[in-house]
Amino acid sequence: MFSIEKKNIEKMEVEQVLHMNGGVGHISYANNSSIQRVVISRARPTLEESVIEVCRTVFPECLRIADLGCSSGPNTLTVGSCILDTIEATYRCSNQKPPPLQLFLNDLPGNDFNTIFRSLPSFYEKLKKEKGDNFGPCFVTAMPGSFYGRLFPDNSMHIVHSSYSLHWLSKVPMGLLSETGEALNKGNIYISKTSPRVVFNAYYDQFQEDFRMFLRCRSEEVVSSGGMILTIAGSIESDNPKCIIEIIGKALNDMVLENIIKGESLDNFNMPLYFPTANEVKKVIQEQGSFYLQKLDIFEIPWDAGFSEPITSKNNNIMNDKEKRGTYVSDYVRAVVEPILVKQFGETIMDKLFARFTDRVIESMAKEKWQYVNLVISLTKKALHA
Repeated sequence: MFSIEKKNIEKMEVEQVLHMNGGVGHISYANNSSIQRVVISRARPTLEESVIEVCRTVFPECLRIADLGCSSGPNTLTVGSCILDTIEATYRCSNQKPPPLQLFLNDLPGNDFNTIFRSLPSFYEKLKKEKGDNFGPCFVTAMPGSFYGRLFPDNSMHIVHSSYSLHWLSKVPMGLLSETGEALNKGNIYISKTSPRVVFNAYYDQFQEDFRMFLRCRSEEVVSSGGMILTIAGSIESDNPKCIIEIIGKALNDMVLENIIKGESLDNFNMPLYFPTANEVKKVIQEQGSFYLQKLDIFEIPWDAGFSEPITSKNNNIMNDKEKRGTYVSDYVRAVVEPILVKQFGETIMDKLFARFTDRVIESMAKEKWQYVNLVISLTKKALHA
């Protein structure tokens, strides 16, 4: 069971259940990741700036790129294509031929890598058609594993990218139980207005530990003057976040009141997530000390950013605009968090849960303007002698 009992959830268990909905079905991540595509597009200028700087300062025989937390679906190779386009343009401006390239796609072992593999032939064909024989060759490789540990050899990577992954923690924080074993975050599945201070402290400590470990591992893998571009879902006030996860918690509370799930099952469940502020991110980067912080941008997007396609209900009746937008939000959230929720609450309640979640999203969006806070971070690896 994915729960907090007498001990913390082990890191290995989180790695086993933390993955997006696979395949290409209605609630798959592949068909419900347009919000992430909007974020990638907004972060693209910073990504291009960082890639150009690396190309101008690092001259490897083979240029190695990693996309950490790549997931699966249309966005996975979109990021890689953007990086390759920028590399080509940079080398072309200096009348040079780009070196051979390796693109490593990383995610946890439960990720749907098969969907990625099936898309590679068309990806290679597009590269050849658009860039010709003077570009590359480019080799795409999967690298399963947690980015909270080592993934690559020492001083082997030149460009590292990650989008919408680092807000996932390696495990649920310690310290969410009292000395008598009572759940301290009752009725919540993340930090909320009703969470005691000790809950925030536990989450914040786990974030610092994980992000510090991430930076340390990458510092050993990235070459001097290599670049990292990280996009993280953040918050303005991490100890009192306006967070869509809180609305899932409210929907689960509704189901407790209706005796569909047990209150104890909800009280003992906490999501392995943390949405940091810009200052919290800066603090860890400065304390860890392996990277120069070149830029940290903050932008917000509405929950329904990326909504465009008409959505119909299951009985094919056309829904009104509010219902369509609420369903759009509910479907992409479900594609991301359903595997973890299934582990705790079982698969049979998922349709009921997300029907209630959809209703609450529609209600919340009608009352106020909800936004996702995003942090885009550009880092450069310090020289080895620094």
